[in-house]
Amino acid sequence: MARIAVVDYDMGNLHSACKGLEQAGATPLVTNSVQDLQQADAVVLPGVGAFDPAIQHLRSRDLIHPLRDIIASGKPFLGICLGLQILLEGSEEGKELGLGVVPGVVRRFQPEPGITIPHMGWNQLQLTQPDLALWQKLPADPWVYFVHSYYADPSDSSFTAATITHGSQTVTAAIARDNLMAVQFHPEKSSTAGLQLLANFVALVNSKLLANVG
Repeated sequence: MARIAVVDYDMGNLHSACKGLEQAGATPLVTNSVQDLQQADAVVLPGVGAFDPAIQHLRSRDLIHPLRDIIASGKPFLGICLGLQILLEGSEEGKELGLGVVPGVVRRFQPEPGITIPHMGWNQLQLTQPDLALWQKLPADPWVYFVHSYYADPSDSSFTAATITHGSQTVTAAIARDNLMAVQFHPEKSSTAGLQLLANFVALVNSKLLANVG
């Protein structure tokens, strides 16, 4: 059974993410131990809240460089909500530098008539990497649940794995490259589609374990 480390840095509802992973057949471990993260089969970085406190909390636990190294190592890595945003170089929300593993910045939705900020509720993904392992067994344009005022804006569009439209603005809703995957929405709040996504991530981790055994 896959051992998936869930990063604990006081920035999110870890219980709901763990519950979704357990339902998908994984054994999640909530931890801020570098050794635990390095020994896990995969890492999940959830997060709810503001950009600068998230980076500060990671720095206070000496997790910035270990997380970069883990991503560079090829270990399966899934960011969720704020856990996507802090992968970028910085944010209009604050002044701290992000992890910088995805080129680009996090931007605030621009106000316009008829839209709400934060963007809260169900929205439909447009999949730009339709063959991505995370999207397997999902409908062509699945509905998922969002709560955010800021969105990732990668400078390299090939990182974008899905987009959404909010008002007249079409923005990145998920990123992926190799072992690194991250979503702006909340899988654990996204009903069947969200649980399927988590199951897909667990299946990806298990397939890598079997390949390494072989």
